[in-house]
Amino acid sequence: MSPRIRPRHTLAAAAAAVAGLLFGALSPTTSQAAGDHASCRPDGLYTTPGVDVPYCTVYDDTGREKMGADHPRRVIGYFTGWRTGENGQARYLASDIPWDKVTHLNYAFAHVDGSNRLSVGPDGPDNPATGMTWPGVEGAAMDPDLPYQGHFNLLNTFKKDHPQVKTMVSVGGWAETGGYFGPDGERVDSGGFYTMATHADGSVNHAGIETFADSAVDFVRTYGFNGVDIDYEYATSMQDAGNPLDWEVANARRAGLVKGYAELMRVLREKLDRAGAADGQHYLLTVAAPSSGYLLRGMETYQMQKYLDYVNIMSYDLHGAWNEYVGPNAALYDDGRDAELAAAGVYTTSQYGGTGYLNTDWAYHYFRGSMPAGRINIGLPYYTRGWKNVSGGTDGLWGTAPSTDCPAGSGLTECGDGATGIDNLWHDKDTEGRESPAGSNPMWHAKNLEEGIVGDYVTDYGLPADTTLTGDYVRRYSEELVAPWLWNEEKKVFLATEDEQSVAAKAQYVVDRGIGGTMVWELAGDYGWDEAAGRYGPGDTLMSLMYETFRTAAPYGAQRATTGLPSEALDITTEFTDFPLGDSNYPISPELRITNNSAVTLPGGTEFRFDYATSAPGNAKDQSGWGLEVVRSDHRGPNTGGLDGPYHRVSLSLPDWQTLPPGETVSLDFVYHLPVSTPSNWTVSFGGKSYGLAGDLTRGTTVVDGSGGSDGGTGGDGGGSDGGSTGGTGECTAPAWDASTVYTGDDTVAHDGHTWRAQWWTQGDEPGTTGEWGVWEDLGTC
Repeated sequence: MSPRIRPRHTLAAAAAAVAGLLFGALSPTTSQAAGDHASCRPDGLYTTPGVDVPYCTVYDDTGREKMGADHPRRVIGYFTGWRTGENGQARYLASDIPWDKVTHLNYAFAHVDGSNRLSVGPDGPDNPATGMTWPGVEGAAMDPDLPYQGHFNLLNTFKKDHPQVKTMVSVGGWAETGGYFGPDGERVDSGGFYTMATHADGSVNHAGIETFADSAVDFVRTYGFNGVDIDYEYATSMQDAGNPLDWEVANARRAGLVKGYAELMRVLREKLDRAGAADGQHYLLTVAAPSSGYLLRGMETYQMQKYLDYVNIMSYDLHGAWNEYVGPNAALYDDGRDAELAAAGVYTTSQYGGTGYLNTDWAYHYFRGSMPAGRINIGLPYYTRGWKNVSGGTDGLWGTAPSTDCPAGSGLTECGDGATGIDNLWHDKDTEGRESPAGSNPMWHAKNLEEGIVGDYVTDYGLPADTTLTGDYVRRYSEELVAPWLWNEEKKVFLATEDEQSVAAKAQYVVDRGIGGTMVWELAGDYGWDEAAGRYGPGDTLMSLMYETFRTAAPYGAQRATTGLPSEALDITTEFTDFPLGDSNYPISPELRITNNSAVTLPGGTEFRFDYATSAPGNAKDQSGWGLEVVRSDHRGPNTGGLDGPYHRVSLSLPDWQTLPPGETVSLDFVYHLPVSTPSNWTVSFGGKSYGLAGDLTRGTTVVDGSGGSDGGTGGDGGGSDGGSTGGTGECTAPAWDASTVYTGDDTVAHDGHTWRAQWWTQGDEPGTTGEWGVWEDLGTC
């Protein structure tokens, strides 16, 4: 899950292939009557056309998630499958989870197998997910009524006593995005997400996506999960992004990775919606999303956000031993002195506006540009990052630690001098089986270092029994960054940490801004004092602190816009497209396309307004003569100490000589200087009246045809056709759609009073049910 931590699977990765699974889901939540659920849909969330999604089984009538009276905010913990205790290292099972403190659990990890199916590996007694047992371990007794054992059995056993806790199967992660671990613990380079979603020529792999999405539905039903969490690291056009073991397959496809990812999320959303309607329970779809401005620059506008119930930001690994710059793992704010950003000229290049983008606050505002605060969760690391031989800085902070002795398989010839040995307890191994220097430790071990304690557990991690500490690990803290660290002056070791002070500040940040909650990687890194052993060990100190902070908080922010929007919307679609790839995409310069699907011609002078995130400075412009102007900014200037508000409001107008008739598209060149997620809160104004846009998916909006009559749709319709009267000639000349016929690109059919064009191969997909990005393009009424 963490972009830089590769889990060491010393056992088989786990469990039964999903093909042919025979057992049904756990009993679903009772569904409300048809037609009631639209009132519970979260603001901005896409709805599969033609499906009555049972939102009210998960959300209340304000669109907020129901998590229990003492859980107004999410506390999401990643629970990993490999801490089984079989290798002598600290065991962490479902019985160790603080079930009363968490709201969601993400099981890490499942993977994409060689057949493009969601899998946890072959079944058997060595499979931690579905086959392993722990005889004699308190709290690990299996439920004999379930047809599988392992972690999945225990998770469902504990859910019986904690029904408010939702469980998700998380797919991918740093080590299993482009491959997976076989039963022998060796990685299989299958291509994973990269090949499942994208062909070698960069086109979308529709067949692979369909196979995976069908298997995901089967999986959640079989093992009683509440949804799917996708941890695709990374669908970006930036060269050499993600795990170096994946570069060969990923780099060749990078021009099409975002398109494949967006299609994957659309298909998953629609299949989960259909399954949820059949089962009477809404299935969640979430992602672990990067926080790096570098990675996000190559992910266009993260346009898949509309398909997600919520996004978990991996707001950590912002500094680490992949380079020489010593800094916090997960700073909340920028302090204007980040050495990596300073070296890149971020603080001195005027186009950036002094915006430091390696911090949680910046990443939150990136996603806030397209989502309500409540559909966003910030990530916290329960592990350290660290360097040795640090020079300069203040107690190591913003110093440097260069090295040319980089881990085998890292793809690096220059890197940071990562901490090793006692300062690297949770280390990975490189491709030659050697310790990868990274300063990676569970927080409970870092607390022991701070107290000068060598725990008796060190031998389980390959260290000698007579290991002693050199120098003192002195805690330091930056109020500006909201970041603690340990500094060993004698060894020149810097370990970036988290503790009660930083977690309390981040939890309060969540409360104050109406954010949905927090996500932590990973539960087994939390700490507690073991009185009998006289040292720290795995515990729930930080989870309890967050729970106590959140339990009396106000409900999270459920509305995306901060100013009023029209109650009526026109079916006008907007798309930011044709992004230059990777390093060529600066300044960021997509084409903005506006398509009029309404029944009214937009006259010259029609004004469009929209919001874009303050993660970019308020200096956006157009190069097409539309007179783009930033008419309001919630933040100006550098972001030291945090960004003030979520949006810059933009105005632009059709040239006076240009109209936009129904069915037509206009384009302009849009330029901005740091990444933003999909601009939102659109309005279109002409003839003395303003409308919203149907594609914005705003709660409570009624879609109208522009002539004064309502189509009877709502903002949750996903932008498809209205499915009502033909409104055309009444005669469709294309052949009628037939579910048994195979259609290929550009084939046209007539269905439900409309003409439809196939955009790729299809069979059995009914026109009007595949959504705005689906196989069928609506050519209008006939």
